[in-house]
Amino acid sequence: MQQTFFLKNKNRFILPAIGWLILSTVLLTLPASAFPKEKWYTQIPMFDKWVHIGMFCIMAGLLCWGIYKKKTFPRKLKNDFVIMGVLCLIYGIAMEFVQRYFIPNRSFDMGDIIADGAGATAGVLYSFKRYVKK
Repeated sequence: MQQTFFLKNKNRFILPAIGWLILSTVLLTLPASAFPKEKWYTQIPMFDKWVHIGMFCIMAGLLCWGIYKKKTFPRKLKNDFVIMGVLCLIYGIAMEFVQRYFIPNRSFDMGDIIADGAGATAGVLYSFKRYVKK
């Protein structure tokens, strides 16, 4: 079976991040009516914020891993990781505006943006520690 050009080269390592981005977009654009009526998760303090932190930590981590696997120059790796973290934060901010203006019964929440930034930062810091040689 012949692989496509995209999968043959080192770009294939970014596929998990693309999959996570698609899943995150689906979850972040669900209307409020799609969430369970029985809100068991309200028992957990700041559950929504922890979900955002986790989603964006994984997103930033997968993006950084994909860049690391492409074997870019090691001194450039830190800059690339920071750029990925910033892009994750921009994506999080954009999704808050999408929720506010386009998704029924969803709203803009500055706390979600802060949680997105915390998660992206955690993913980038983990990647620094794991992939950047000292």
